[in-house]
Amino acid sequence: MDCCGSVCKFILIIFNFIFALLAFAFLGLGLWLRCSPNTRAIFEISSFNSSYFVIGVTVLIVLGTVLLLVVVFGDFGVCCEKRCALHVLAVLLFLLAVALMVGGLLIYTNNDTVGKAFAGFYESMYTLYVTTGDPGLRVTIMFIQEMLYCCGLTGIPVLESMVQTCPKPNGFLSHIAMPTCPGVISDTFHHSLPILMVFLFLTGALLITALVCTLILNKKLRKDQMENDSQYLLMYEQVSPAVPV
Repeated sequence: MDCCGSVCKFILIIFNFIFALLAFAFLGLGLWLRCSPNTRAIFEISSFNSSYFVIGVTVLIVLGTVLLLVVVFGDFGVCCEKRCALHVLAVLLFLLAVALMVGGLLIYTNNDTVGKAFAGFYESMYTLYVTTGDPGLRVTIMFIQEMLYCCGLTGIPVLESMVQTCPKPNGFLSHIAMPTCPGVISDTFHHSLPILMVFLFLTGALLITALVCTLILNKKLRKDQMENDSQYLLMYEQVSPAVPV
């Protein structure tokens, strides 16, 4: 294989490593939230099937599964140089790129709804932690509140004292009232929307780069296979005796 094919193989190996980390992170988090004893009952209640928590967990599991399929077919196709696996990898990368572009367009045009959805996801997790006391949810909620500097659903530390997830107040007024997390999450999403669009654009560019490398590698393997077949045919014609008429 020439230099171009080797570079494409190296790029795809790096992409597969990144996809593997993302796949295990998304799939592991989604399965933990889906199968945890404290959260499993939510998925068995029909009235909660449309909640932001259930939708978010389902998206994590589906996205992690698709990325894991990309890793499996990518490693098999690149390392073993199997063209059929590269064909499947190209289809998956194309579908991911299209889904990312459509998702980015929907997020941009419906940013108010998406911001409320993120806030609703936090509210679902917060309510679930209050009712179950799951330590994993507590760590997640504390991380979100420390990062955004907000305090639960009310923003009043005295009322949130039983939950004990609010960050430490950094002033006198913070002991009385702090920003509410749903409002902060929605505002943060709107302020970070341009950064999110740039991130989605760069991710789409990386997916397209991986797709182009997959097509180039597939073409190189096809060319090498045709050359090898031609050489074998030529050697066979030279070695095999002539058949008398």
